[in-house]
Amino acid sequence: MIKDKKIEKREFHIKGMHCASCALTIENNLEKLSDIKKADVNFATEKLYVEYDRDNYNDEKIIKSVKGAGYEASVVDDENNSDFDHKLEEKNSETAKERNLFVISFILSLPVFVLAMILKDMSFESKVIQAVLAGIVQFYIGFRFYRGFYYAAKNKSANMDTLIAIGTSAAFFYSLATTFLIEGEVFFETSSFLITFVVFGKWLEAKAKGRTGEAIKKLLGLQAKSARVIRNGKEIDIAISEVVVGDIVIVRPGEKIPVDGKIIEGHSSIDESMVTGESIPAEKKVGDLVIGATINKTGSFQFQAEKVGKDTMLSQIIKFVQDAQGSKAPIQKFADMISGYFVPTVVAIAMITFITWYFLLSVPFVTALLAFTAVLVIACPCALGLATPTAIMVGTGKGAENGILIKGGEPLEIAGRIQAIVFDKTGTITKGKPEVIDIINYEYSKEELLQIISSVEDKSEHPLAESIVRKAKKDKIKFLTVNDFQAIAGHGVRAVVSLKSGQIDFFIGTEKLMDDYKINITDEIKKEKEKMEIEGKTVMIVARKDRIVGLIAVADVIKESSKEAIEKLQQMGIKTMMITGDNHRTAEAVGKQAGIENILAEVLPENKAGEIKKLQEGNLKVAMVGDGINDAPALAQADLGIAMGAGTDIAIETGGIVLVKNDLRDVTRAITLSKMTMNKIKQNMFWALFYNSIGIPIAAFGLLRAEYAGLAMALSSVSVVLNSLLLKNKKF
Repeated sequence: MIKDKKIEKREFHIKGMHCASCALTIENNLEKLSDIKKADVNFATEKLYVEYDRDNYNDEKIIKSVKGAGYEASVVDDENNSDFDHKLEEKNSETAKERNLFVISFILSLPVFVLAMILKDMSFESKVIQAVLAGIVQFYIGFRFYRGFYYAAKNKSANMDTLIAIGTSAAFFYSLATTFLIEGEVFFETSSFLITFVVFGKWLEAKAKGRTGEAIKKLLGLQAKSARVIRNGKEIDIAISEVVVGDIVIVRPGEKIPVDGKIIEGHSSIDESMVTGESIPAEKKVGDLVIGATINKTGSFQFQAEKVGKDTMLSQIIKFVQDAQGSKAPIQKFADMISGYFVPTVVAIAMITFITWYFLLSVPFVTALLAFTAVLVIACPCALGLATPTAIMVGTGKGAENGILIKGGEPLEIAGRIQAIVFDKTGTITKGKPEVIDIINYEYSKEELLQIISSVEDKSEHPLAESIVRKAKKDKIKFLTVNDFQAIAGHGVRAVVSLKSGQIDFFIGTEKLMDDYKINITDEIKKEKEKMEIEGKTVMIVARKDRIVGLIAVADVIKESSKEAIEKLQQMGIKTMMITGDNHRTAEAVGKQAGIENILAEVLPENKAGEIKKLQEGNLKVAMVGDGINDAPALAQADLGIAMGAGTDIAIETGGIVLVKNDLRDVTRAITLSKMTMNKIKQNMFWALFYNSIGIPIAAFGLLRAEYAGLAMALSSVSVVLNSLLLKNKKF
């Protein structure tokens, strides 16, 4: 019997990458290991994600493989997001290091430029000074390129380091030869300024890339730093990381709620806008849930901690965003494929350029050498490698800031190509809780009738009874004394209610209940009841022992935003449908209110996924929007699963996009965000490829000095990152 192998995931930080080719080298090395099923390296986030067979796996093997490729790896520790804080410090330190290297390189290169280009001093002494200064730049500032070149060659690959090392070495060592061995012109300023401009680009790139992670920084900034808990009968202040499940936490007015839990004493209004987007504070009482990082406004209360550390809603949101920003969109495969062939192709073009100039066109060796160098350094796969991940980082971060959690590059890309969306009814289009819609009174006033009905239904455990009692409490109606309550399964209830006029027997329920007690229903009342039922309402008849006194209609009403959201989707040319297990009459009534004509009613939970599959067989890209356990198979079957944030854990886990605010308008916003992000990715890829398509020929024809080619190459990467950052200012 073959043993089932369990595949698990692991995340690592990678240091030392310079371009997309570096990422490919690491991936290729890791995929040679027998226990690694998949390896993904994200150049922009400097993260490695591996899927492995846990039976034969250890972290050291991964770290050793990465080190063998010339890079450093360390395991990500996501407990309490401490790793992100550490990584942020590292990023800031790395940016400062790049800045310092650029400053040193520029200071050393400037005298070389002045001697060679302004004073045009070609004396032996001048050449020696230039050689010394340029040598420091070449082998101290530029050491990283030689190191990268060595490991690339060792791994039988080529990357940006290969291009820079060959290009600058050609200019430097030729100049060194003409200084000490043969007569000729020197080009120390070319090699030194080329390295200076590349390091300048790396500094700008590091600064720009740092801004792509601002969404996570903002989310982390929402966390409370400490909590006031009761331990051993005393109130003490502790760090948020020390709170454990079961702790009793005290929250005073104006304080942030530290973790997730349930109120056990007191009440208050809480600003939950960071989660729900709702600006009006939510009223909370004993038994209600509170969310960490939301802000207590008025009262004081105590709550019991239920989720702490990485299990809180905020930590889960941060984790969603981090995972999404580290993932690859399918379009990235195109960039990876090009990057894999890019550097060897550029080296070949550079060689052809040199041979053509020197051997075929018989130009001076120096001219051919400079053209060769310019071709090498103007071409770099960095811009192409940054095209996709930087846009995904900004796009998913922007989504998270607006309550739309996108779990990765794949759902982000697919969202923009959706052609049909299937909505679950209950809890998705509707509120998921029945509400009292109509009260038809024939004898008592509406308030008196509701008082009678709610007093009786307060004794019932039926969900419809709960909605009636909820309505009465909202209207601050005082309950009457009720005796001899009796629930009649499937038909309704009966009870004796104490009124001013005496003890009266009331019946609330179906026509069958009325028939059983021989209570006459007039044709007029039947028509009134049928009219409301056609509108999708559940109607209960209210009667005394000898006559009907009223009707009460209950329905699961649609959310205020549902109709607007569906109208927008239809305007976008997307086909909308609703799927439900309810009967056709109720489903069609809800569909009519929401503006959906295509209704799939009386569909059993296990058949929902089958209905999605039928649509897919019609060559449609289908999204499913749902919130319940019974929606999970359909969410998984759909090309894109969109889960409502208030839904079950399994629905949220299955969905590729989670709508934290439970607002269907966010479906349209998610699709719009997807299209905006994909447009940025395509723009980035176009300009990265266009830049190289134009830049390489210009350099090959000798129309661009090598050092300016280096500057152009550096700025191309920065421009891609800055173009992605423009997404931050877009409205959607």
